[in-house]
Amino acid sequence: MTAITKKDTDPTAHLTPEDIEALGAELDAIRQEVIDARGESDAAYIHKVVDVQRKLELGSRAVLLFSALPPAWIVGTIGLSVAKILENMEIGHNVMHGQWDWMRDPKIHSTTWEWDNASTAEGWKHSHNEVHHTYTNIIGKDNDLGYGIMRVDEDQRWHPMHLGQPLWNFVNACFFEYGIAAYDLELGRNMRLPKERRPASFARNAKNTLRKIRKQATKDYVVNPLLALPTGSAVPALAANFVANVVRNLWTHSVIMCGHFPEGVETFELKSIPDKETRGEWYLRQMLGSCNITGSKLMHIMTGNLSHQIEHHLYPDLPSNRYAEVAPKVQAVFEKYGLNYHAAPLPQQVGSAWHKVVRLSLPNGWLATTNAKNLPSQLKLLYGMVTSDKRTRRVAQIHLDRQVKKMKAAKAA
Repeated sequence: MTAITKKDTDPTAHLTPEDIEALGAELDAIRQEVIDARGESDAAYIHKVVDVQRKLELGSRAVLLFSALPPAWIVGTIGLSVAKILENMEIGHNVMHGQWDWMRDPKIHSTTWEWDNASTAEGWKHSHNEVHHTYTNIIGKDNDLGYGIMRVDEDQRWHPMHLGQPLWNFVNACFFEYGIAAYDLELGRNMRLPKERRPASFARNAKNTLRKIRKQATKDYVVNPLLALPTGSAVPALAANFVANVVRNLWTHSVIMCGHFPEGVETFELKSIPDKETRGEWYLRQMLGSCNITGSKLMHIMTGNLSHQIEHHLYPDLPSNRYAEVAPKVQAVFEKYGLNYHAAPLPQQVGSAWHKVVRLSLPNGWLATTNAKNLPSQLKLLYGMVTSDKRTRRVAQIHLDRQVKKMKAAKAA
């Protein structure tokens, strides 16, 4: 995941400044077509999704009142899991992006929506809409790259603690909503600061987030189980809510990782971004820093249409139901300008993203140069890098870099 400016081959080297601005104009035209065509069918779509989600959640919670019966527990848990995924992905995420503000419906508007999640809408909109979508895949600026807890680039110096990142990435996936809440608060950075140096907004935002978490936990782990108490279903109902939250978190984490982290997605250095980035240059960064998931219409809905991550990053404020329509037009622009339209099925993208998590948890080149024959010596080298000082690690890294160069030379020969 080397930054694009440090790669041997720059995939944009063939583009002139005029090409980039022409590309931007073509993408603007695609966006304008959708804006001009928005109407009743789009409004009907989001109203239907909201209606289905609410009925599914209410029905599932009703079934869980009898969850002492195994069939009721299974049906209720599956239904509640799906309802939570729909609310977070196709509704909450997209409503808070302002995709439906044009309807002027106060009930489905980015300024009024509060979602079923540990994060507050206000905090999420700042960290996601303002920061992530502005600084997409810029190392050190876009904390969606690894959420500030992982090594995400070969140029980041490897440390033995990074060996644990597959584990804490999995833990983060299971409790993703709380990880995002901490990320929205910039909890790590603010907690490292002395109290007097923390921004005044931090205490207020932390208080609002804790209030939100308490509200969500009360609904799922107190009210629903208490309502199920008369049928002896309190504990099964509590367990069902917990499982539904974990399922939602694992699904959301997987979809979001697939959008920006698989092998082949580009990252950028802050110093390589122009002070006055043009519309075309911004578009180009979104194109190269995102990738899609291919699949059925149902899968697209369940991902909040973030399976069309490329289109979402180009047009974050367009109705999500239109991404499938514009995707072929966007892909045609990629092909016209000789750029790679990165799309693959969900299992392949998840596998690729996790491969990168594991690869970057190890010293550069270790995984690529390890095979069944040299595994003992490679493990010995890794052990030495874990237990030795910085100087020894640097020497060992030089050794690995030489191995990688030899492998590349052998393949090229």
